[in-house]
Amino acid sequence: MLYDYATVSPSSVRHAVDEAIERGEALLAAVEAAEERTWGTTMAPLDELAATTVKAYGRGPFLGRAHPARDIRTAGQEAEQKLTAWQSDLVFRRALWEAVEAYAATDEAAGLDGERARLLEHTRRDLRRAGHGLPEADRERLRTLRKRLVEIGIEFSRNLDEYEGGLDFAADELVGLPEEYVEGLAEGESPGTRRVTLDYPDYFPFMDLAEDRDARRRLQYAFYTKAVDENRPLLEEAVGIRQEIADIFDVPSWAHYAMEEKMAREPEAVHAFFDDLIPPLQQKAAEELDDLASRLDGDRPRGWDHRYLHTAIKRDRFGIDPNEVAAYFPLERVVDGMFEITGEVLGLSYRRLDAPTWHPDVQVWAIDDAASGDHLASFYMDLFPREGKFGHAAAFDLVPGHRTSDGYENPVTAILANFTKPTATAPSLLKHDEVVTLFHEFGHVLHNSLGRTELVRFTGFNTEWDFVEAPSQIMEHWCWQPGVLARFARHHDTGDAIPPDLVDQLVAARDLHQGLFWLRQLSFGMLDMRLHGPGDKDLDRINRETSELSGFPFHEGTFYPAGFGHLFGYDAGYYGYLWSKVFGDDMFSRFADEGILSPDVGAAYRRHVLEPGGSLDAEELLRRFLGREPNEEAFLRQLGLQ
Repeated sequence: MLYDYATVSPSSVRHAVDEAIERGEALLAAVEAAEERTWGTTMAPLDELAATTVKAYGRGPFLGRAHPARDIRTAGQEAEQKLTAWQSDLVFRRALWEAVEAYAATDEAAGLDGERARLLEHTRRDLRRAGHGLPEADRERLRTLRKRLVEIGIEFSRNLDEYEGGLDFAADELVGLPEEYVEGLAEGESPGTRRVTLDYPDYFPFMDLAEDRDARRRLQYAFYTKAVDENRPLLEEAVGIRQEIADIFDVPSWAHYAMEEKMAREPEAVHAFFDDLIPPLQQKAAEELDDLASRLDGDRPRGWDHRYLHTAIKRDRFGIDPNEVAAYFPLERVVDGMFEITGEVLGLSYRRLDAPTWHPDVQVWAIDDAASGDHLASFYMDLFPREGKFGHAAAFDLVPGHRTSDGYENPVTAILANFTKPTATAPSLLKHDEVVTLFHEFGHVLHNSLGRTELVRFTGFNTEWDFVEAPSQIMEHWCWQPGVLARFARHHDTGDAIPPDLVDQLVAARDLHQGLFWLRQLSFGMLDMRLHGPGDKDLDRINRETSELSGFPFHEGTFYPAGFGHLFGYDAGYYGYLWSKVFGDDMFSRFADEGILSPDVGAAYRRHVLEPGGSLDAEELLRRFLGREPNEEAFLRQLGLQ
């Protein structure tokens, strides 16, 4: 039974969290008071607690990101702060640490294997990282610092979600933009102007197509200074707190502390990874910058020129007009095609559900096993922008899949995105990069939906943070396969399939300026590592130097980290996008070798990577699926670097 999202209210949002905390306190009290130390009295209640808090998040804090009513969003944001602060505080309970350590010393604990042994190991690690074993004063200071980090992260995200900046442009500054784009803009304050917001559906098409170079510069400036007054002080405080926590544990930096739980294990591995990639990427990017400069009469390209020149060159060189391509990607057909492909490869079927939602735009779907007909999971799709909604694209865990005494509880996931909404006269048409985004995020939905673990701790996408993107990176590859695109890409007016030559051109253009693209991603990762690794924390210098690593001069006066939400949640972990890209490419190489849409490879992928979730180390998942040690050869081949 899916939750009734149509009847939520601020009080129901608050109640969901209050009830979960009350239930959680009862579970913890029973653990701490138990006279006999067994799995049932010590560890099983902790996994039940994990299920309780995830469900509470789905009924409360999640709505702070998605609900159209401001009062419910506000209640959700407040509930998120309350729930997250309570969860963050759990590991500081001395009696809980004593209970777990007492259980770890039993013969039963010594005989554990599989997920249960892993849960005990991870729980002990969590408690150690909370300072148990440190002097009491350090433990209390650590507790205060971690609580404050939670508060800062929620406030940072809220400032971005609620930010309503933008610029007004006159008609001559909108030259190059499609008529339907301009007509979809709100009127500006001055007569004859149009308001371009900083939301993705406004910002990126403008940067792609607006011919006025200075207009692009001004809009990028606004985008790179988004929420800077509110969020820069929060970021500075967070960086300082993270380093203080590292000092308490006597490790060199927050990166060293945080990466203990990640696949890379230590920042030195990430820097070695970057060091191997930077020289060949810079060499490739230098040629690409010359290519961009050829369109500026020799002037040096700036950051605000990048997307515009890239789009123009792609269109001229490969005959690709993003709007022409978008005509073949009406959202409804893309979704149908995505379901058809993943159903075929992974042995799934999909069916639409009639269930109450938080907004009329939201669709609800069930995932079933095609062979047995067994129901596996449900998910919500909320794909269009609206005021106050989460501004990016992401998947959210609403109900965790896990084994219970009553059988397996199937997972429920939500995908939030911000694609152009259909109108009375036109469907939602996706740019190709939006198609890639949809497939990517649906990879997270599948990862969370197809997990089949006993315990909540390891279900679905609860893997190491620097591996969690790999199952989504693998999904992106299908968006570049001519045979795959030809199956569902059809013109929204004529119904004609996308022409084979246009598919060929799209695929040929795929790697255009990829050196610059990956240098930019690497610059984000380096910013994150510089903020959280050893050494000086001069935010302005770090911002400038890592920005220039992207290949473009620094945009003076900007501070884009204030709008970089990944610095909370992916702190000392943003490198994971590139890191997991390497492993996603490596996994897809098996499809490339044995069949792009091979059900046999898909079955192995589902069995060895998706179903185990985080119940095994990521390296082991890769070895089992690939039948060998993972490597970066496929990634380098795609970029033409090997």
